[in-house]
Amino acid sequence: MNSRERVAAAMRHEPVDRTPVMCQLALGHYFLHAGREPAEIWFDSDVFAATLVEFQRRYRFDGLLLNLPGRPPNWREQIADARPDGDGRRLRWRNGFITRIPPDDNAQTFSPDDAPLPRASLATVNPDDPATWRIPGYVWNTWHAPTLWDIPETADLADPAAYPEWFTLGLRTARALAPDASVHVEVFSPFTHLMELFSYEEALIALVDDPNTCRLLLDRLTPIVVAQVRRLAPCSPDAVLISSAFAGAGFISRAMYRDFVLPYEQRVVQAIHEFRLPAYTHTCGAIGDRLDLMEATGVDGLDTLDPPPLGTVNLADAKAQYGRRLFFKGNLDAVNEMLRADPATFERAVRQRLDVGSPGSGYLLSSACSVAPRVAPERLKAMVALSEAHGPSAT
Repeated sequence: MNSRERVAAAMRHEPVDRTPVMCQLALGHYFLHAGREPAEIWFDSDVFAATLVEFQRRYRFDGLLLNLPGRPPNWREQIADARPDGDGRRLRWRNGFITRIPPDDNAQTFSPDDAPLPRASLATVNPDDPATWRIPGYVWNTWHAPTLWDIPETADLADPAAYPEWFTLGLRTARALAPDASVHVEVFSPFTHLMELFSYEEALIALVDDPNTCRLLLDRLTPIVVAQVRRLAPCSPDAVLISSAFAGAGFISRAMYRDFVLPYEQRVVQAIHEFRLPAYTHTCGAIGDRLDLMEATGVDGLDTLDPPPLGTVNLADAKAQYGRRLFFKGNLDAVNEMLRADPATFERAVRQRLDVGSPGSGYLLSSACSVAPRVAPERLKAMVALSEAHGPSAT
């Protein structure tokens, strides 16, 4: 059973020769340990994909997640100058925008005067104005700098054809480089797009002060996410992850989840299922009180499942209640059981998750959230060995 077959079987709750291992690594982990320029990893799709595949092989993980979209191959032509910036790098683009790339964290883009990029304002936002999706501080600039590259301003982002060939470049490269691994691709949930459109503080206030405008925005954002799914899905990913990091109890209530997350993610899941691909959701932190609502979106699996104290999920309880339909990925405390733990604590935590998660299949051993940049590589290499020692999981 190769890695791709192993993950596919586990997601279908079929017997596997051992529990699959598939951690999402923070970008900073690649920056620190890849021996490549962080800017190249962040902006070059071929380098990004090759780096992910290299680490998948280095740690013998069964899969990898493409959590950045493709970039145009000529991105370097947009750079006016590059220089050191403390321990990192500072890129100035031809339009004046500045991107700072730390040695161990995500790149961040700023206005020419080094101020934060402007976001939408609840007082002036117009859900029907296409210019709304061109506000520089919107989620696109989490990924892109300095702009939407060569996507025309007149393009309808709800049309899959609006996304150029480079949008899928990282996925296609990773698929070609790792034919026997499980290659997953990520899209942001409509709710995450809403959070990124405003600042997070203003977005959360808007849910209370102007819920109707939020619903209108979510209704416009959902077809954009669906269009991205329909652009990516034909490129042969093995699953699609919906990143909905800010939908946990630390941000919104169950009632808000039911109102502002569930109906819109349902539409995204339906689009993923059009291609007969598994869909699963990544939500951080305290989600123990809303697993039923997450299941109601129609997803096939749930990611993170942070345990106390970072979250509120007991893996045994979740498996007993929802494990017959949903597969689970995660539940290892990324801070207290991986980053800060002594070796015995780490090994004990991994074995405990295997004991609980493996019976009946439907479990992927993983950190709950991203592996922190400075988690020791030796610790990650040990995870597959522990899974192998644990043995097969059967239905």
